[in-house]
Amino acid sequence: QVELVESGGGSVQAGGSLRLSCAASGMTHGSYCMGWFPQGPGKGREGVATIDGDGRPSYADSVRGRFTISKDKAKNILYLQMDSLKPEDSDTYYCAATPVEWCAAGFEYGWWGQGTQVTVSS
Repeated sequence: QVELVESGGGSVQAGGSLRLSCAASGMTHGSYCMGWFPQGPGKGREGVATIDGDGRPSYADSVRGRFTISKDKAKNILYLQMDSLKPEDSDTYYCAATPVEWCAAGFEYGWWGQGTQVTVSS
């Protein structure tokens, strides 16, 4: 059973930084895409940052150059470094994972964390 546990959200002023973490367990077989999504499953929102099974990152235009996604393979932790935060970045951010075959086919991610709140004040 895949389990994803996020941490690191909080409240900051515009221009500040936060680092989100997602501790993953249960992904023992195959390769997975992972990503960070505002709101949650079933909302139809694209990820702000995703990383494929080969470790290649992708970013939404709205965050490119400000956010950095990375993964510590040894510890199975996914990170999202959020810099130059703007009030419009405020949202609940969910960590999600799915087998590479699913993300290659464009299916919604299969496993989701509980979400962590990010609030950016002006």
